[in-house]
Amino acid sequence: MQLIPAIDLLGDFAVRLEQGDYDRVLFRQPLDEFLTRVVATQPDLIHVVDLQGARDGALRTEIIARCAKLAGSIPLQVSGGIRSLDAATSVLQAGAQRVILGTALWSEPGALVTYVQALGDRLVAALDVRDGVLAVRGWLSSTELGVDDAVEQCRQAGVTRLHVTAIARDGTMSGPDLELYSRVCASGLKVVAAGGVRDDHDLDDLEAVGCEAAVMGVGFLARLGITI
Repeated sequence: MQLIPAIDLLGDFAVRLEQGDYDRVLFRQPLDEFLTRVVATQPDLIHVVDLQGARDGALRTEIIARCAKLAGSIPLQVSGGIRSLDAATSVLQAGAQRVILGTALWSEPGALVTYVQALGDRLVAALDVRDGVLAVRGWLSSTELGVDDAVEQCRQAGVTRLHVTAIARDGTMSGPDLELYSRVCASGLKVVAAGGVRDDHDLDDLEAVGCEAAVMGVGFLARLGITI
């Protein structure tokens, strides 16, 4: 079971939000300072989300390149503001090993297949779930697409890995939504879980329902000795 620390970006700061609410900032620290602390723990992978890019729909490849330089040999998976194939390619060229796409995949019919064909297993499909349906555009908008339908579309399109976030659990330290992850893992696709993951017990529970990895945000702050 892989533990992936999360670094969420607003401006030049690493932050943690509660339930994706930009007005509820739980933690803020200069990016270079925080990323250096994360890198010192030697994780296998780091999860970087440009919240500013997700909110504004504007890709910031320069800050991704900065993260990649600071991370050194540790690979990055990156999301936020990646709304086109050119943008996804730019993020990979800036140093990311994987790109996580949500909004762009559901923007128009056929988009999902196009991205899969172009990016292969470097694409991770984001299913950001609120009240049983997908949220997009930095979680500021909801769609009418249900989780099960989205998973099936991903499976048919050839997606290999899903990044599934239970938005209501994000930043709350309330534990993961095991029922949600169990449903998604039944598809046979690789699943990275996010939202409410607190500790090793939660990691064990997620592994038991079939997840390959989990992203930890607030819980990872606690591992670093940071209280919020």
